Amino acid sequence: MRKAVAIGAPLLALAGFAIAQQAPQPAPAQTDIAALYRPFQAPPGERTRADVAWPAPAIAPGVLPAPIPGVGRAATAAEVAGWDIAVRGDGHNLPPGRGTVKEGEDLFATHCAACHGDFGEGLDRWPALMGGRDSLRSDQPRRTVGSFWQHAPGVFDYIRRAMPYAAPQSLTNDEYYALTAYVLFINELIGEEVVIDRDSLPRVQMPNRDGFVLEARPDTPNAACMTNCRQGRPVTVTMDSRQFVPPGSESGTAEPQ
Repeated sequence: MRKAVAIGAPLLALAGFAIAQQAPQPAPAQTDIAALYRPFQAPPGERTRADVAWPAPAIAPGVLPAPIPGVGRAATAAEVAGWDIAVRGDGHNLPPGRGTVKEGEDLFATHCAACHGDFGEGLDRWPALMGGRDSLRSDQPRRTVGSFWQHAPGVFDYIRRAMPYAAPQSLTNDEYYALTAYVLFINELIGEEVVIDRDSLPRVQMPNRDGFVLEARPDTPNAACMTNCRQGRPVTVTMDSRQFVPPGSESGTAEPQ
């Protein structure tokens, strides 16, 4: 009798498992895909500046996928800090440190001049970092730090994130502040005696700070157009690659001739 009970218990367990598998499961919550990829509501107005606060994202509970049990783990504070180096246009998340134009000049000669020239004029096909002021509305726009960039903290963010070209993020914060100071100086945006740090850098006024506008077009639909894509609209060629400076021409910019 005991043997029969011992054999029957696993069979009952298997039967119960099969019934549970056949039972209707609750439908998963519908995820708003648009809310996942467009969580921010743009501020009103045509112009946009990163040093003007945007409304906080309104993400409803349950929109983001729940963690999968047993897969991965929460990142530690130290791990997050290693990746969280993005600096906003208003200077948020700038690290401690300081740098001067003179210090930056020496560092620029060591780490940057081989590509960008001694004064940021650009060498070969490497981009120029200075010049081009008031050229964006012309037929020969030159997009440099001084003519195009919107916010000074973004200069520090990019230099630290991507430079030196062969060893990005390899310098100290003081050295990156000094390089930022030199790049701003050669664009005649700060004086030679200015000390750049987390407090003074956001106060630098870039010439093109009000030159960016929000996209008026709707988001691109998630569907490929295969027929009648022109919808009766004419197609014209607006640019030809042969108008650009050919590679190896030793031009510091990639502007049309």
